[in-house]
Amino acid sequence: MKYDAIFVVLPRGTAEHVMNIAKEAGAQGGTILLARGTGLYEAKTFFGLTVDVAKEVLFVLTQKEDTERILEAIVKAGHLEKPGRGIAFVMNIDRTVGLVNKGEFKSVKQ
Repeated sequence: MKYDAIFVVLPRGTAEHVMNIAKEAGAQGGTILLARGTGLYEAKTFFGLTVDVAKEVLFVLTQKEDTERILEAIVKAGHLEKPGRGIAFVMNIDRTVGLVNKGEFKSVKQ
């Protein structure tokens, strides 16, 4: 079986909602990581002090045939078509170890 990894960088507090929508679109689950950006727009000022804008990174492993449908749901749920709402990208997965699919442990080289 072939897999893709969908990575989504979102504003803090939005990844759980986006993950729930991804599950409705067929994702089995995902991982939410806390992050801090270092790009051009990650810092805001508050009374003259610089405050980092916190991010969440959502990571979803999908079967290739499900990737496009799940990605479209993520983009819509996260409003990623609007500037400053986050980014998403997909990476091909060459090998997986430890996946449990329908109760079966798998180690797969694609």
